[in-house]
Amino acid sequence: MDLVTYQTLKVRFQESVCYITFHRPEANNTINDTLIDECLQVLHHCETSSVTVVVLEGLPEVFCFGADFQEMYQEMKSGKKQASSQEPLYDLWLKLQTGPYVTISHVRGKVNAGGLGFVSATDIAIADETASFSLSELLFGLYPACVLPFLVRRIGWQKAHYMTLMTKPISVQEAADWGLIDAFDAQSEVLLRKHLLRLRRLNKKGIAGYKQFIGSLDDQVSRSKSIALTANQDMFSDPQNQMGIIRYVETGQFPWEEQ
Repeated sequence: MDLVTYQTLKVRFQESVCYITFHRPEANNTINDTLIDECLQVLHHCETSSVTVVVLEGLPEVFCFGADFQEMYQEMKSGKKQASSQEPLYDLWLKLQTGPYVTISHVRGKVNAGGLGFVSATDIAIADETASFSLSELLFGLYPACVLPFLVRRIGWQKAHYMTLMTKPISVQEAADWGLIDAFDAQSEVLLRKHLLRLRRLNKKGIAGYKQFIGSLDDQVSRSKSIALTANQDMFSDPQNQMGIIRYVETGQFPWEEQ
């Protein structure tokens, strides 16, 4: 598994820990179909191996910045009117939330839109002092339909509602106060090592049993899947929303700005 080469990830294994690093520096670490598929491949291996901890990381300046508008733009310009289903991405987040391993988001730099889905879906989220978190979708007439079930579960309805409406980044201190992240430090690598020292003591059977039990106490995310996917597909298939994305990619102008 260590020898597999990925287009969008860097993956390494250290004893029972799997490190998955999003690596799309040319695209601001945005999410495309390849990244989703490659993450699912790695998690499948983690499910069936001795891996007990999965650590998600990004670039120093950006953890993950959400959907790849460039990829969407190419599809729209080619005449594709119906948006692709986001079920693979939703299932990826569900695997992070429910899989038989402890999942950790190690955040540095910016997190936006779908990037917040990764942070919200993991069991533990830690960050350094440069981290910031935002939901920008409503600026384009969209809303984070697939992110919200995970985010509401993590920080509560009103704070998720506020983040969606305001569209502005919140600081790492605010994120910690709201429960979006569990701990932060200027030296987040040291913080990560301290967490791993404890988590490495846990065995796979114990983790799997606990994750199954804790998930059974609140199955809202699973029950929300169908409605979230339908809403997401409707939004991204809407011609007006598509034109806003096309204009933004071509000119850099947001939908409310005059041409």
